[in-house]
Amino acid sequence: MNYSEALESLAKLGHELRGVKFDLNAIRTILAALEHPQKRYPTAIIAGTNGKGSTSAMLASILQQSGMRTGLYTSPHLVRVNERIRVGGEEISDDEFARSFTEVWSAVEELLAAKSLAARPSFFEYLTAVAFLHFARSPVEFAVLEVGMGGRLDATNVTEPRVAVITNIALDHQQYLGTTIRAIAGEKAGVIKPGCPVVSTCENPEAVEVIRRRASELGAPLIETWSHGDVSNVSRLNGHYQFDLSMDGESLPALSTSLPGRFQIKNSVAAVTAARVLAKQGLKISNDIIADGLRQARWPGRLEVVCDRPMVVLDGAHNPAAAKAIAAHAAEQWTGRRLTLVYASMRDKAIREITESLFPLAERIILTHPDQSRAAEPLEILDTLGAKPEDVTLERDPVAALERAVRESGPEDVVLAAGSLFLVGEIKKALLAGTLELAGPSLRAAIAARL
Repeated sequence: MNYSEALESLAKLGHELRGVKFDLNAIRTILAALEHPQKRYPTAIIAGTNGKGSTSAMLASILQQSGMRTGLYTSPHLVRVNERIRVGGEEISDDEFARSFTEVWSAVEELLAAKSLAARPSFFEYLTAVAFLHFARSPVEFAVLEVGMGGRLDATNVTEPRVAVITNIALDHQQYLGTTIRAIAGEKAGVIKPGCPVVSTCENPEAVEVIRRRASELGAPLIETWSHGDVSNVSRLNGHYQFDLSMDGESLPALSTSLPGRFQIKNSVAAVTAARVLAKQGLKISNDIIADGLRQARWPGRLEVVCDRPMVVLDGAHNPAAAKAIAAHAAEQWTGRRLTLVYASMRDKAIREITESLFPLAERIILTHPDQSRAAEPLEILDTLGAKPEDVTLERDPVAALERAVRESGPEDVVLAAGSLFLVGEIKKALLAGTLELAGPSLRAAIAARL
């Protein structure tokens, strides 16, 4: 099938969480039929509630700077499904996606016909198999895998990684992972493999206990970044941070990342620690390469500035922990500036807890609705709240909502579009298509370059 046909077949599987199942049998059966492409290169796996995407992008960037041909598999995508599968920083091409997807689809059809699969795989299982196959074909020398959800039974968790990373753990996807931090930590800790070094940024006592116990059971060396390294001399400029890091008796001075937000310091330390673990295993990764890799890392849709006057910022912030991080960033960076919030959410998210962090930031709130069956209607969001905001507008179309927010803002104001990566994706898609304009002609080229 061609690219369009591949996308159509994928779309028929439903949204990201439809058909999701926690069982590695299907992905293992598919990969066996494809002659185990995931075994042809070393891997790192990154799990966590927040920060796993940024950490994956940073680690992949460091590996690329070392000269290795590096694969990166992430989720979800913002604009095109191709974003999820990258080699050397470049998205998989339409033709290569169609080729690998067709091969996976054909293998699945044969397995279904032979009753080797009990049911059709999920959206995520198909894409994970496509990624593993494409990385083998490329071929990559190393692959960084971001867990989709959980870890223990996530489709990415079928390799023997050189290093596993677990970022922060908080409440999210409780209907799938459990209703307590301890239960969720147990699922995330499922990426730990016997003897495989584990890097953890978790500080929640319950999560720490679960991860320590699992690492001990499997004889996996555990590095807890908050006690292993020392961050000092933190400075910031326009939302970006620079810091010194001391680790293993060495100093890594003036580390910085292009990704804004103080919380990216913790993610940077996780990526640096993982890179140093790999260096001890023989990969040629110097401290200079680590510093360059951090500076070169890109991760869209997280505190992403797409316009300067007014400042328009896009961020997924789809769970309470992420919303608190955005609130902390706003307090540091935007104090005294008038802020309009364009907010949307999936109805299965903790809307009340998220809005308790985000809504107090804004003088005006515009509630909107991405084109997703899981998305909450603006009136549903209002019904979820305790106290209703004073200045709230309902505008179902996300593009119209953002246009209104920008139109009614002054050049020094801030417009924050947050609450769902689907909202971010629709806005970025409109910007790329030219159906949403946030600036006059003099700024359009700069905005296009950022996207």
